[in-house]
Amino acid sequence: MLLSHIASALNLPFAGEDIELLSMNELSLASSDQLTFAVNKKYAAELSNSHAKAFIISPELIESLPKNSSYIVSDNVSLSMAYATKLFAPKPIDFHLSHAIIGEGSYVDAKATVENGAIVGENVTIMAGAYVGSSARIGDNTIIYPNVTIYRDCVIGNNCIIHAGSVIGADGFGFAHTKDGRHIKIYQNGNTVIEDDVEIGANCAIDRAVFNSTIIRRGTKLDNFIHIAHNCEIGEHSLFVAQSGVGGSTKLGHHCVVSGQSAFSDHLDIAPLSTFTARSGVTKSIKESGGTYSGYPLMEHREWRRLQSKIAKLNS
Repeated sequence: MLLSHIASALNLPFAGEDIELLSMNELSLASSDQLTFAVNKKYAAELSNSHAKAFIISPELIESLPKNSSYIVSDNVSLSMAYATKLFAPKPIDFHLSHAIIGEGSYVDAKATVENGAIVGENVTIMAGAYVGSSARIGDNTIIYPNVTIYRDCVIGNNCIIHAGSVIGADGFGFAHTKDGRHIKIYQNGNTVIEDDVEIGANCAIDRAVFNSTIIRRGTKLDNFIHIAHNCEIGEHSLFVAQSGVGGSTKLGHHCVVSGQSAFSDHLDIAPLSTFTARSGVTKSIKESGGTYSGYPLMEHREWRRLQSKIAKLNS
């Protein structure tokens, strides 16, 4: 849509060329046909180097824009961005797409639903009550157990197993806030990508990204009742035990082990080969590979064991 249409919908002025835009993206990844945004001066350097041509920005950032930029000025960029995401949000079901393609040797139960535009590979099993959304893709030799929901545009790799009740691609939990306390939905217009050889337990939820993809890398195994929030990336061959959760935009390296009821804050970077014992509470990024951690506040496992020993002696 045209930038002028977006500005009109937001009831805000725009300056520069009236560019046609295909989608939105975060500042560091936006291309010339995508709308992006910058909230405050912390993003000034990143803004001046952006490949984007159209922006929603605060007044203080006008001077930091690249040359020949078009822009909408807002006193509340986060709120304007939230309203703009609704303009680009696809419909939950796209009836205008061609019929789904089902590969050779695949079985789709009569009580399952595969929407138009979906592509199902060869030797796939989709059991009763499962739902595969518009333009979703499922690779070869994958098993989808009963009542699994795969939202539109999501991608499931080859040789995957998704157990009953899991939801792939539900909206991430994202809101902007008005001065009077209302919570305005940030539409989650990205998707979820599950790479090859991933197994997902029962009743897991892996949320779709705001603009790009939430990714579960190949070979990873999730136990039951796992929540992976929007924009996360889980590294190759990682293991997650039941009732664990990962906050939005957190990235774990390859071969991480996350024990039961552990939790990660958002926007963290976790080094490869990290191990977390049960009920670990991770609030800071971890840069060194190969460590084992426990507790909340999080500490190295050896230190945690010494602390538990001292506490036990105090109680004796």
